[in-house]
Amino acid sequence: MAAETTDLDRMRDQARRWLDDDPDPASRDELRAVLDRLPASAPELADRFAGPLTFGTAGLRGPLRAGPNGMNLAVVTRAAAGLVGWLAAEGGEGPLVIGYDARHGSREFAERTARVATGAGRPALLLPRPLPTPVLAYAVRRLGGVAGVMVTASHNPPQDNGYKVYLGAQLGGALGAGAQIVPPADAGIEAAIRAVGPLAQVPLGPPGQVLGDDLVAAYVERAVAVIAPGGPRDLRVAYTPLHGVGAAVLTAAFARAGFPTPGVVPEQAEPDPAFPTVSFPNPEEPGAVDRLVALADATDADLAIANDPDADRCAVVVREPAGTGTGWRMLRGDEVGVLLADHLMRRGVDGLYATTIVSSSLLRAMCAARGRAYDETLTGFKWIVRAGGGTPPLAYGYEEALGYCVAPDHVRDKDGITAALTVAELAAGLKTQGRTLTDRLDELAAEFGVHHTDQLSVRVNDLRIIADAMARVRAATPTTLLGAPVTGAQDLLPDADVVILRTAAARVVIRPSGTEPKLKAYLEVVEPVAEGDVPAARTRAAAALTTLRAEVATALGI
Repeated sequence: MAAETTDLDRMRDQARRWLDDDPDPASRDELRAVLDRLPASAPELADRFAGPLTFGTAGLRGPLRAGPNGMNLAVVTRAAAGLVGWLAAEGGEGPLVIGYDARHGSREFAERTARVATGAGRPALLLPRPLPTPVLAYAVRRLGGVAGVMVTASHNPPQDNGYKVYLGAQLGGALGAGAQIVPPADAGIEAAIRAVGPLAQVPLGPPGQVLGDDLVAAYVERAVAVIAPGGPRDLRVAYTPLHGVGAAVLTAAFARAGFPTPGVVPEQAEPDPAFPTVSFPNPEEPGAVDRLVALADATDADLAIANDPDADRCAVVVREPAGTGTGWRMLRGDEVGVLLADHLMRRGVDGLYATTIVSSSLLRAMCAARGRAYDETLTGFKWIVRAGGGTPPLAYGYEEALGYCVAPDHVRDKDGITAALTVAELAAGLKTQGRTLTDRLDELAAEFGVHHTDQLSVRVNDLRIIADAMARVRAATPTTLLGAPVTGAQDLLPDADVVILRTAAARVVIRPSGTEPKLKAYLEVVEPVAEGDVPAARTRAAAALTTLRAEVATALGI
């Protein structure tokens, strides 16, 4: 009992110190309400003060709530002050470019970041309205920004928000100009954030310069230039931004490129931070694209496309061949990834083709057969855009989580707008030949074998479950998978918390998610195509992958 009383007293003291420093009256009221409910609220209070949010795969990301372990005005003020201080210490010159999506708190956090920057004597350029993340990444390069901040939680639940940091050419280098931060910058910024003193001593300046719509128009023009002029444009597209910020920019880009304006799911067309029609605003989640499929059916669309809420990801839904009785199917990220790579290669786009260790090995096989430079990186576009060290220059990169970079000189990050345009270009060209995206996938399978990929993904409330599972597979690493010997077992610690297992015809990559409380195992089975019978090879690969998933789940103890 004495220990519990001591813990409560310690948490009260922490909370009171936070209240004294918090600049947001609403946040202070929220925390006082938690204090008033002690001792019943002790677990909640402990979680809010479990530690500060740290820079992960995509900067800061967490639930909107008071306390250091949440996204709130105090955390954002401290993050902005640390970032601006680090930029100055590194000798970085130029404006800070700031974008934001339509989530709760995004505009307020963006405006506070601008005022912290100007208070430190640095120009701040604010995007004109809620816009896609790729527009911010583009703006950092176009405007010569020393750095960029995008306030977004991407496809996280409605109660979350986040804070992505990009660097300009001066501090990011040629490969990192307009790209997300990588070590040692992330650790340096984090240390600078921790060194920020009382928030009352952080000077706040004027609100900065709000940019005009000419920046958005310039992004659209460059996006349209990604596809070849004068090609086929007869394509009916159904589209959803999933209550995010992609609709205006994507439809403008399609119209400027000469495509018919996509039909947009009306209930999901406008930004809405509550995401009322989906249980989880991620196009990969079950049910997320049901309304999109209904619109595609009703309009007899050739193709259906979804962006995630900040429009840096692109999901593609295709009509299955007649007679299969399966209706519409969302293509896996690996399928779209290799379709885009194949399309760019056929267009003669030279340079390096890159993907990540968790993506399909098909891109490697394609590059080897066609004499293209290839590289493989850790997960995340901050690594993909730096693939190969710049020699040869990156031509294209993708990751299986629906992220595609089809024009690294335009946006040095994943870009769901240009990816959608390029998919539409490919689909329209195939349509003139009486063919579809699935036909092209079958042709690739016939040439390189069926590369069937899937995930075993487990969402947890207790992160110890993930740590225990990773420890279990390291302590008792499988020696066989699908009845074949494991010929390669790699543990990427300490550089990355990743375990990779390989057999002659299968691969498993196990890692915790960098953005969500999930354990992920990425599975791949490669099945040769005999006598051109792609459907039979797909059936064999699917059955093998079902078995592989069960074996991996057993090895992880989940």
